[in-house]
Amino acid sequence: MDLLNLNAEILKGSKKLSYAGKDPFDSLNSKFFTAFPKLKKGLFGLLWTQINKRSIFNFRFWLGVPAMRNPKGIGLFILGLLEDYKRTEEQQYLDEANKLADWLLTQQSDITVWTHACWGYHFDWNARAFYVPKGKPNVITTIYVAQALYALGLVTGNSKYSDPALDAAHFIVNTLYCEHEGREFFAYIPDETAFVHNASLWGAAWVAFVANVTNNKDYKVLALKVARQSVKEQNRNGSWVYGARHHHQFIDGFHTGYNLEALHFLRTSLETAEFDLAIEKGLSFYKSNLFEQDGTAKYYHNNRYPLDMHSVSQAILTLLKVGGTADDIQLTEKIINKAINSLFMAEEKRFVYQKNKLFTNKINYIRWTQAWVYYSFSYFNAFKSKLSN
Repeated sequence: MDLLNLNAEILKGSKKLSYAGKDPFDSLNSKFFTAFPKLKKGLFGLLWTQINKRSIFNFRFWLGVPAMRNPKGIGLFILGLLEDYKRTEEQQYLDEANKLADWLLTQQSDITVWTHACWGYHFDWNARAFYVPKGKPNVITTIYVAQALYALGLVTGNSKYSDPALDAAHFIVNTLYCEHEGREFFAYIPDETAFVHNASLWGAAWVAFVANVTNNKDYKVLALKVARQSVKEQNRNGSWVYGARHHHQFIDGFHTGYNLEALHFLRTSLETAEFDLAIEKGLSFYKSNLFEQDGTAKYYHNNRYPLDMHSVSQAILTLLKVGGTADDIQLTEKIINKAINSLFMAEEKRFVYQKNKLFTNKINYIRWTQAWVYYSFSYFNAFKSKLSN
């Protein structure tokens, strides 16, 4: 199966499910917690979430966890649909993107609470750093939804999509900007002070982009200040740990890719060369330490497992957007081929969630896996098509 047909099958399968599915972190949506809502928080909720996330058996049907759409996943599908539309000029892709975008507009976090456009997850989320109730906005979901809506607004000329995308920058600045323990950054979620590089950098990148579009000089200054914080904390070898807390001291593939793509997006938006060296060092570390000779995308810099399509998809986007050289394209093709050979289930026409050394988790997590695959493969197909024209 060639990549165009394979990706078409990914879209077809997801569309058949109305883009609704299970999520690695959605187990707190279980009907069990209707009777015991207080157990969502604290150690019980954290263990419940992690056990269901890590299990290769999908207990969600018996636990009463419904299949639902995830706003971030829908944003990724829209970005992929727009890539396919640009490549083919087939109206079906644009029509589908419009339908999904109209749904996203109905899923904004409560505007009376947050004042500006923003989005969160469709489930309560218990992590070691914080507890996040359903619908509470986070910067990463907001960024991907905003990118999708703005891109669609450009193609259609419809401001009902582009206006909330631009407004999201005001949410990031007014609600997520944080000064804590000597750092200046954008927080992952409101009212929390955990410093995470990819969240802060993507926040800075979108604020910089909107600053450029609207000629907001204050936002340009703020975006640069926040980006400098993460660049200052980049390791000498070009790497970044995930974040500042003790359990964040790991280096992994897709978050490294996030950091590089966000910095590149910011430097392009503001037309600055200030971060060129940091990006060059980071990209060099990324290519040297997070991929194996055969194209295997490693999860951690010091451990290949778990093999995860999230790592593969971000690699495609990072290598083509931030790099884009002939060597980068060649490495990207090797990564894609290796992923198809090792992680694609031909009979079900979709990718597994994760493959570990001794077992494989085949649960169909649409937001985490299929949405990322569809967007990244669509981007690759459009990139290659543009090269050949």
